[in-house]
Amino acid sequence: QVQLVESGGGLVQAGGSLRLSCAASGNIFSIADMTWFRQAPGKQREFVARITDDGTTNYVDSIKGRFTISRDGAKNTMYLQMNTLKPEDTAVYYCNALVQLISGSTWDRYWGQGTQVTVSS
Repeated sequence: QVQLVESGGGLVQAGGSLRLSCAASGNIFSIADMTWFRQAPGKQREFVARITDDGTTNYVDSIKGRFTISRDGAKNTMYLQMNTLKPEDTAVYYCNALVQLISGSTWDRYWGQGTQVTVSS
């Protein structure tokens, strides 16, 4: 019913930039928040950044000042501008969204399939 599709990952040198996108589609009535998570090899998935429907943002400390999350509500699309990338940013980046399919119904979280970001030193 809901699909989240990430794009924009790739291979970049340390100090470089990438812009990730996450597009939500399906029978969506409302999206309360959209979140980026990442999972590095051998590590648990971790929170990166979140943006709510009123534009409130939260970031994990390790990316503050380097990454910027934004959202286009009309397109149900979220972005993550990643600057000054470091090798430790290497991970699969996942999109997550809190979605309501029908007005007044329950809210459910959906995940995308992820996009690989690799930062070489």
